[in-house]
Amino acid sequence: MRIAFHGAARNVTGSCHLLECRGKRILIDCGLYQGNREMDEENRNDFGFDPASIDYLLLTHGHLDHCGRIPLLRRLGFKGTVLTTAATRELARLVLLDSARIQEEEARYRNYKASKRRNRGEPAEPLYDTLDALDSLDAFADIASFAQAHQLCPGISTTFYDAGHILGSACILVELEEAGRQHRVLFSGDLGCDGRAILPDPARPPHADTVVMESTYGNRLHKSLAPSIEEFYRAIATTIARDGNVLVPSFALERTQELLYYLREGIEQGRLPGHLRVYLDSPMAISATQIFRRHRECFDEETWEVVAAGRDPFDFPGLEIVRDTSESMALKQVKGAVIIAGSGMCTGGRIRHHLRHNLWRPEASVVFVGYAAGGTLARQIIEGAETVRVLHEEVEVNAEIHTIGGFSAHADQRELLKWHALTGTPERTFLVHGEEMAMQVLAGQLTGTTVAMPRLHQSFSL
Repeated sequence: MRIAFHGAARNVTGSCHLLECRGKRILIDCGLYQGNREMDEENRNDFGFDPASIDYLLLTHGHLDHCGRIPLLRRLGFKGTVLTTAATRELARLVLLDSARIQEEEARYRNYKASKRRNRGEPAEPLYDTLDALDSLDAFADIASFAQAHQLCPGISTTFYDAGHILGSACILVELEEAGRQHRVLFSGDLGCDGRAILPDPARPPHADTVVMESTYGNRLHKSLAPSIEEFYRAIATTIARDGNVLVPSFALERTQELLYYLREGIEQGRLPGHLRVYLDSPMAISATQIFRRHRECFDEETWEVVAAGRDPFDFPGLEIVRDTSESMALKQVKGAVIIAGSGMCTGGRIRHHLRHNLWRPEASVVFVGYAAGGTLARQIIEGAETVRVLHEEVEVNAEIHTIGGFSAHADQRELLKWHALTGTPERTFLVHGEEMAMQVLAGQLTGTTVAMPRLHQSFSL
């Protein structure tokens, strides 16, 4: 029995871990690296294993940094099954098709720019295309339900537990038996927070011999949710009062739906103006919200009460859905409104256009409500850059900047430690999916287990 780490090793993206047992090779996640150009190049590097040798892929959830290289894996020879929840399968379809479109557009743009140069070099190729994404989706299969064991093959079984991170997200237990030895390996995936809207709290984890745990916020505590909601409402109210726009760079999956939920609640409770105009300018977020509506089995009791009362948790007067590019472009004429657009780290999507038209305006505000990886435009703005490059233009940062950490979909240090304590007394804990400083701080807080922070492609015997 062995485990190897081929992604999210001392960084926050590109999750990909490999188990070997009884001649079978099982991959847990196969995510895309996100951030700077070096990360883009890492996506094209060798996986660290032969894709054709993988028998099963267990997918924790549908975020791009956990599923984004599955089409490439498939194109390079993977013929196995991708096992996941029904909600994750639907979200992954949305994410992978969008990723393929972006890859194709980026390649076309680079080739167009190269055509203007005398020395054109090799033509740019997308990491994968739409056909690759569609082909990979044929490999997906749904688990029956959470907390129900599924035998992959003799001696190897898996059980998914609700991770409370995004719709359909899971922690995954893999039970191994070989040569009379048994070993239980638990992968946290990305863990959600307690007491959040829409989704239940993360399920109690099972005991395990080895734990592979995310550490995104291993070195900090989140601001509590109630003050974060108040800060969000206050940022909106003060900005609208001065006739400025509130830009919210938001992740299409979970974060956007959570913001819509709280905007609806704020208007219903009179904590926000009843005439508030909110533009949801993200085709992916719009489609993701429709998927949320189809998977009510994933909702918590609070959200079920809203549904039972005949109300849509994600809709309210003043919400306008913006699908067409022409409608998005017309928003540059808007004043005194909330504009929610992707991407959350400002690495792509329509938010960049809105930043170009609003970031230089002192009456505007930008509200960041999620994690921003190093090297991203969002991180530059959060860290106080006076000017930033947006869509090939230098733009002054005069808008009011808000960073509201309480909306994070990731567990903080306290919640990570609480979750880990429920896994029993694991022999070894591998910290992944975190920046090195966060990992080191979290490692110092873990007791009763041997802690390792694997490097890329490092392998261990179980």
